[in-house]
Amino acid sequence: MTTPSAPTITLNGTSLPALGMGTWRMGDNPAHRADEIRSLQMGLEAGLNIIDTAEMYGQGRAEAVIGEAINGRRDKAFLISKVLPSHASYKGTQEACERSLRHLNTDYLDLYLLHWPSAIPFEETHRAFETLKKRGLIGGWGVSNFDTEDMKPLLAHKFRPAVNQILYSLDYRGTEYDLLPHNETAHIVSMAYCPIGQGGALLKHPLLHEIAQRHETTHGPATPAQIALAWVLRRQNMIAIPKAGTPHHQALNLTAQEIILTHADLQALDAAFPPPHRKIPLAVI
Repeated sequence: MTTPSAPTITLNGTSLPALGMGTWRMGDNPAHRADEIRSLQMGLEAGLNIIDTAEMYGQGRAEAVIGEAINGRRDKAFLISKVLPSHASYKGTQEACERSLRHLNTDYLDLYLLHWPSAIPFEETHRAFETLKKRGLIGGWGVSNFDTEDMKPLLAHKFRPAVNQILYSLDYRGTEYDLLPHNETAHIVSMAYCPIGQGGALLKHPLLHEIAQRHETTHGPATPAQIALAWVLRRQNMIAIPKAGTPHHQALNLTAQEIILTHADLQALDAAFPPPHRKIPLAVI
């Protein structure tokens, strides 16, 4: 279960654990489907409410895995999906949302995001979001992969997303210079995808192994991945959505919430993965 000290966040008026569950590439391999479903169900039963997905993930296959996992558990889940920029017209956004709902086997999303900036004027997409809210199909809306300059026009038009989902991890810290403070000042939650890196290179860093040796969890000795995840979860106004494709991996993510990095840990990580000292364009995977 989530621990008493586990970080929480208020998203669209709901208090939730800051640790959620990502689903990128779920559903791609039928041999992994049963483990993926059990992993999501384990997270829900342990209190991890947020499940993030997108119509792009396997062209709906990830959403279908979630639909099976939340059967009989919809009340435990805070569901987020994303519309492709190419579908972000007034009509296209609504049609994409309806498709996602069918894949997810539910009648509403808690949040619906624009996956990245679109050539379609955001005013049109926003009008679709508001229509979907009135229809009861979504509870709120947000954006993903929007840099600071992408966010400013939205706020100038008084369009205030609930969340901005971005790449953020020890090896992608560029957003600390301006985007993360900007989101916090505007009362927009930042959501970190790939919080433990992509492809495993980050987790081979010797410092993560060294710090892991100094920490224990109820699941056993800490791992480099748990250290990387705890580092993201240390921030205020931040949700982390790592993917866990197996129950074992989910158990490790859950117990990462127990880890409190020391001042010495954080100093060492800053030295190995320096924070930015200038504007760096938003990285996207």
